[in-house]
Amino acid sequence: MNAIKIEILGTGCKKCQQLETNAKEAVANLNLTAEVSHITDPIEIAKRGVMSTPAMTINGKIASKGQVISVEQIQPLLQR
Repeated sequence: MNAIKIEILGTGCKKCQQLETNAKEAVANLNLTAEVSHITDPIEIAKRGVMSTPAMTINGKIASKGQVISVEQIQPLLQR
């Protein structure tokens, strides 16, 4: 199975860091293989169509934006 690609989009503030932590915890809870990266460049974030951070993409699709979603909210998104 291919690794899931998760991108956290945001400037690196506490909310962005919390979203990254939540995503990593959700991956670990589900025993999945995932590559988690953090995009901080505003131009790269805008290229992905995101104007409100923190945001998260899963395999290139926007999964959340403008909020920190919980581990419990992320887990079902990873199982699709």
